[in-house]
Amino acid sequence: MKWEGRRQSSNVEDRRGRGRGLSRGAKVGGGLGGMGIVAAVVMVLLGADPMQVISQLLGGGIGGTAGTPTTQTRNAPLDAEAERIGRFTSVVLADTETTWNRLFQRYGSRYQEPTLVLFENQVRSACGSASAATGPFYCPADAKLYLDTSFFDQLARMGAPGDFAQAYVIGHEVAHQVQNLTGVLTKVRALQGRVSQAQSNALQVLVELQADCYAGVWAHHAERSRDLLESGDAEEGLRAAASIGDDTLQRNAGRAVRPESFTHGSSAQRVQWFRAGIRGGDVATCDTFAEAGVQL
Repeated sequence: MKWEGRRQSSNVEDRRGRGRGLSRGAKVGGGLGGMGIVAAVVMVLLGADPMQVISQLLGGGIGGTAGTPTTQTRNAPLDAEAERIGRFTSVVLADTETTWNRLFQRYGSRYQEPTLVLFENQVRSACGSASAATGPFYCPADAKLYLDTSFFDQLARMGAPGDFAQAYVIGHEVAHQVQNLTGVLTKVRALQGRVSQAQSNALQVLVELQADCYAGVWAHHAERSRDLLESGDAEEGLRAAASIGDDTLQRNAGRAVRPESFTHGSSAQRVQWFRAGIRGGDVATCDTFAEAGVQL
């Protein structure tokens, strides 16, 4: 990606360094309990209903308060690589702002830019507290995206290295802001309250696939209008989409593939919808709900 020297967003809240110097006895909520990091990432990878999963991670309700560190030192300085990642994420966020501001204006509406919160180890949000194991997530209650950038290392280990694979993560989370503004998240949550768990999961899959498509829409405009992408970047994004399909994650965890438990979609579905967004750059092509015969 040709991101160096480009405009950075002013909507970044960098909380990194705050988690350093915590006492050994400090913990947040109930901890991971029986859920390992891989299981947590499978459940909430790239934005799936963080409130429910955070509650499970912390061993309590979303409305409850989490335990706080007993001691904390002043913010530790960031090293050169952390500073570089901070600039990179800020540039990517700024570019998504350009795309979505223009698209919302085209449809006679106004885009409300979300805030990206960078953190390490643990974070508090309006959706509750979370640890790095939760993975990237979007909180509709405060319209913020939360990202522990160590997740990029996890993504590389899962077979999706590269700067555009990382940008895809941000683009996907930003897409949930678009869904929040257009009322999709509210409508889906209302439907989920009236159906079975399997049906609720299926609705969540449609949310995530639409977010993949919207991430592709952003990538299309970033390449065509601002020449942000380089050769091979689109393939990096497609590899990222493929590597985090529910079926692939379940197989890699040594589990049987259970489509009724999917919350993000199969690798093939994620690639299909991300590619659809990149190909046309048109939000109208991203109606996963109509494709599935679901009326919101």
